[in-house]
Amino acid sequence: MQTTFRSVFISDVHLGTKACQAAHLLDFLQNIKTDTLYLVGDIIDLQEMRHKAYFIDTHHQVVERILAMAKSGTKVIYIPGNHDAFFRQFAGQTLSGIEIKLNARHKTANGRTFYVSHGDEFDQMVKISPLMLAIGDKAHGLMLSLNQWINGIRRLIGLPYWSLAGYVKSHISKAKEFIERFETAALKSAKNQKVDGYICGHIHFASFRIKDDILYCNDGDWVEHCTALTESAAGEMSLIHWSENPKVLATEPKEEDWGLSPLPTRS
Repeated sequence: MQTTFRSVFISDVHLGTKACQAAHLLDFLQNIKTDTLYLVGDIIDLQEMRHKAYFIDTHHQVVERILAMAKSGTKVIYIPGNHDAFFRQFAGQTLSGIEIKLNARHKTANGRTFYVSHGDEFDQMVKISPLMLAIGDKAHGLMLSLNQWINGIRRLIGLPYWSLAGYVKSHISKAKEFIERFETAALKSAKNQKVDGYICGHIHFASFRIKDDILYCNDGDWVEHCTALTESAAGEMSLIHWSENPKVLATEPKEEDWGLSPLPTRS
């Protein structure tokens, strides 16, 4: 599997919480080379840490690895999300070699312009169903706890990582409808800004969509799916999953396709 990229986009890491798959992320960051690393929000979960912090050694190692990458020449751009919104006040500054921005415009190797933001700005535009509110709060937390327990057993019997919350999102119609509404809002925003595509995270669902020649890319998360968006030297976008069995999930679509992509950890 290719591990050298022109750019890499990750979001929704949620360092400081038990749900964070820090070991998989650390392994990913230690095994890739990239010219630019985009941290697309919710990297450190300051919101959750107000109630209870869980910042174990692997979480510290992830931070140290990102700082080391910045020091060794990787351009690191941090776009805070709603769970690490505290850092938005530092937009325009560079801290320890990491550029902090509210959003960014990324130019690919093949000349396309992508608008990059966390994605929480669409929360007011997309009606969240009671189901999604439940998944996003206590029910989601319960599923993530169950997810840890299930995957602990799976590791013991030699099975790869699997996401319970991801399975629920991909099988319940209301959840699918919410995801499609979010994607539609993002594509509309990209069209209004006259860019070639939009890159975000926020909803913990890695996927590609293309409509009216505008490409939507969601890089997923590192609490449920362990996914990243990558750009090759030629400017092609791909989604990859990284756990015990790293694999390419999908390359960017070449024609309009509105079917929901399979979740990376479903099987």
